[in-house]
Amino acid sequence: MLLGLSLLYVGAVLILNGLWLSGRIEDREIILINLVVAAISFFVAIHTAVFADTITDVRAAAMTLLFAITYLWVAYNRLQDCDGRGLGWFSLFVSVTVVPVALLGFAQADSVMSIWLAFSWAAWAVLWLVYFLVLTLQKPIQKLAAFFTLFCGVFTAWLPGMLLLFEVAN
Repeated sequence: MLLGLSLLYVGAVLILNGLWLSGRIEDREIILINLVVAAISFFVAIHTAVFADTITDVRAAAMTLLFAITYLWVAYNRLQDCDGRGLGWFSLFVSVTVVPVALLGFAQADSVMSIWLAFSWAAWAVLWLVYFLVLTLQKPIQKLAAFFTLFCGVFTAWLPGMLLLFEVAN
């Protein structure tokens, strides 16, 4: 139930961050959505952890916090005019951390939605790696980062979130 909620707002923030990376939104305008989605993700993660019955629930909470910290850090960087290298290193950490989640997702997939979510985790691992390349290594792939952020926002978050919220997918 909370997955659909989380994905809806992750979709919103990724789409808007993609527009920001492509120069269509100013730095200071992206702060609010990142703070709001960081807070939503944080509360979903805490709720999931508090009511966890299994290690799977705890893992879900831990992975959700990776999103919350990322969005909080994006907002902080815009508020403090940071260059993003620290967030880039964190993005590398997250990228490596979520690869096993994607692999486990593929191994345990038993529905169209679970396969979709496994592909989503794989895409997010690549996306966080792209942020490391842009922010820390300063590779000139900003347009690619913007496009892939938009793509992930729509296809790994907003769309599956909407399907879950409208009970089209389980």
